[in-house]
Amino acid sequence: MLSHLHRPMDFIWSVSTLGAVLVLLAGSQQWVSAHSDSVAPPEVSQYNGTLYATCRMKPSTTLPDDLPKVYGRVVFMQEYPQGKLRISLSLNGFPSGDGPQARAVHIHQYGDLSHGCDATGGHYNPHGADHPNHPGDFGNFEPRQGRITTQMESEATLFGNVSVIGRAVVIHEKMDDLGQGGDSGSLLHGNAGRRLGCCVIGISSADQWNRNQKLLARRLRI
Repeated sequence: MLSHLHRPMDFIWSVSTLGAVLVLLAGSQQWVSAHSDSVAPPEVSQYNGTLYATCRMKPSTTLPDDLPKVYGRVVFMQEYPQGKLRISLSLNGFPSGDGPQARAVHIHQYGDLSHGCDATGGHYNPHGADHPNHPGDFGNFEPRQGRITTQMESEATLFGNVSVIGRAVVIHEKMDDLGQGGDSGSLLHGNAGRRLGCCVIGISSADQWNRNQKLLARRLRI
């Protein structure tokens, strides 16, 4: 009799357990959907299928006094979902004398500026490739009149699970050897030297990109 009396309770427990499992599965499905490459941030619909990001460059707080104090802005624009990422650099603070030295620019792994630019980690390398085949290996840029003003395309992306949102842009002391240096450092970071300045990439409105395009057009006319 006692075992017979317990059967309805066993049945109730089983139904509620099944319900809990179904809720968990549904929640798991929603999480996967929300984190899949097919889901874009809400700002994409706000700007007709385009996502914008910005990064305000500041000098590293750990730099010695004899190195340039670089500042400015890096802005990003990418159409969803397959558009090429476009990046615009507007950086100042370089020596304006004769024979300006080319400087390397890369995306680094961490958006951590707690110790100058030293806490940003190594190059962002989601596919485990050798340098210079990381998505954020932008290359070398030669300042003119103390400034770098240029625009490029990149294999990096603002979307999906390899997005660069929240990571850091770093400008370096030296020129990137583009993997041709013949040592292990060349295949990691291009032997580009110390980190002059850095900033964390964050989603933005279209305003910064539009202002930067006007600035770029004006400077290229000079």
